Amino acid sequence: MPTQTETLEQRLKAEARRLGFAACAIAPADAAPLARERLKSWLEAGHHGEMLWMEERAEQRGSPQGLWPEVRSVLMLGMSYAPGRDPLALAEVGDRGRISVYAQGRDYHDVVKKGLKALARWLVEQQPSALKVFVDTAPVMEKPLAAAAGLGWQGKHSNLVSRAHGSWLFLGAIYSEIALEPDAPEIDHCGSCTACQAACPTDAFPAPYVVDARRCISYLTIEHKGPIPEEFRASIGNRIYGCDDCLAVCPWNKFADSAAANRAFIGRAELAAPELGDLLALDDAGFREIFSGSPIKRIGRNRMVRNAAVAAGNSGDARLIERLRLLTADEDAVVAEAAAWALERLSRS
Repeated sequence: MPTQTETLEQRLKAEARRLGFAACAIAPADAAPLARERLKSWLEAGHHGEMLWMEERAEQRGSPQGLWPEVRSVLMLGMSYAPGRDPLALAEVGDRGRISVYAQGRDYHDVVKKGLKALARWLVEQQPSALKVFVDTAPVMEKPLAAAAGLGWQGKHSNLVSRAHGSWLFLGAIYSEIALEPDAPEIDHCGSCTACQAACPTDAFPAPYVVDARRCISYLTIEHKGPIPEEFRASIGNRIYGCDDCLAVCPWNKFADSAAANRAFIGRAELAAPELGDLLALDDAGFREIFSGSPIKRIGRNRMVRNAAVAAGNSGDARLIERLRLLTADEDAVVAEAAAWALERLSRS
């Protein structure tokens, strides 16, 4: 039971912990004033690639008030998905596909939004007011706002880093018209470390704190719909959905406790190290069956098989040749091209 001395903010954070959030902090709505200009510069440089929605809703994304003028406070929430094993363990296992840690469990959109809605209902019960909840799909700059609220800082890989949870937090936001007492922002603790920059297989960082999505393996395997540019294919290795390299090497991860991870994000066994041969044989029905309830389902069968074909070309595994031959006649031209490339590459290995 709350005591008479507990503030609304203290009770709010306790309720957030009860609902499965590992971190909760508050920022005023105007707490990230530089975010708008940084976003503008990033877009003008073309670093967003084919993610046109970033450009189309830039004004709304630039500040909380740009999306909702009535907002006075931003509640930033984080759910931990800290892995229990080394995300880089499969780097040399050529016949297996590597799936980013965040996508091996349940779809974070569903899990985080459920928690946010429950916390929002609680807050309205305590103090009736208007609010809005957001998880990833809305024009909200979660990372600058999370840094402004004190959940962590944006590292040189541009992602949030927490002293308590390392690089492994899913972020969600609640915009509220209540003027809540804000927390102190976090300072940058990267120092002279460049581990994340050095680890990137495709040199996706033109400068510290700036990522060029067009060179990023996560973008290429998830957001990019066409053929993966040949200059990046060898560097993709056996990554078939996302890339953890810049996150996994961050020294702050030594403080992240996998026991703090929300159990919904514990990886499914069949997604820990899927065989490339099985992925190459997927049809639409098979894809939907395997990836039901996973964020991977959003890319569809064709992009997954395209990615698996590129990984097969890098595998050196002649057992995959027959599957690739069949895919050269695939109805999807992008899949067929990737399979032909992989066949040619395997013939030289």
